[in-house]
Amino acid sequence: MDKDISYGDDYKYIPATSVNSGAGLEILPNIYCYTVQIVNICFVGNPDTQDFVLVDSGMPGSADEIIAVTEERFGKGNFPKAIILTHGHFDHVGAVVDLVKYWKIPVYAHRLELPFLTGKESYPEPDSGVEGGLIAKASAIFPNDPINLGSSILEIPSDGSIPGMPDWRWIHTPGHSPGHISLYRDADRFLIAGDAFVTVKQDSLYKVMIQDREVHGPPRYFTTDWEAAKKSVQTLEALKPAIAVTGHGEPVHEEELSAGLAKLVDTFDQTAVPDYGRYVNRKEH
Repeated sequence: MDKDISYGDDYKYIPATSVNSGAGLEILPNIYCYTVQIVNICFVGNPDTQDFVLVDSGMPGSADEIIAVTEERFGKGNFPKAIILTHGHFDHVGAVVDLVKYWKIPVYAHRLELPFLTGKESYPEPDSGVEGGLIAKASAIFPNDPINLGSSILEIPSDGSIPGMPDWRWIHTPGHSPGHISLYRDADRFLIAGDAFVTVKQDSLYKVMIQDREVHGPPRYFTTDWEAAKKSVQTLEALKPAIAVTGHGEPVHEEELSAGLAKLVDTFDQTAVPDYGRYVNRKEH
């Protein structure tokens, strides 16, 4: 593993939180969801065998918390086989450099995310002027410089398989970011959606704080391709998932999920796409 892996120059703690911060939820015996401030991470695997992976890696400065949660669930000295990233925005890679240094494990992401994870390219600037609430307006302070994971970051296999998750497959769901992926298990129709859609209106500080649950489009301030984002939601809705964990908000099940996704698909241009913003071209909608 590289000794010189590093966060971006603008890496810093972001003082944002929700009522669910620090709470863990065992959704199924082999899926444990934990909320780090305003973002969810998932442990996928069996606590009895200590054979598991971590999906996404929380907020900046959260490595000690994530290590403690890992050891509480899987036992002291146990660590994931790998970290799988849905994408590389700061709130999904916030602890990844520290975790890789501590656990010495590989990280996997889609090839289109690799420039942002190898120090080569910054994401487009977050749009603090986009239609939305206080979190959207504060997004200008969010870290955006690329992190560098060196040889610790690997391209996720192009055949759709996921290392350490043998019963799962990944689906390319771009829009929120170019290489965004969602993870799906066909056997029980379990979806880890990342930020392809979320279950809280993420640009609203009040709704994030109280975790007001609703199926909503991807966070507006970081989404740069709304046509792709819409197609990704259509792709995920067509899977008819039974349970979904998203990057932000609470898990959603069965009828609430199916009805929410169907409504989001039908009203995407009106409810998900902002009326104005740097990455919005209303003539296309």
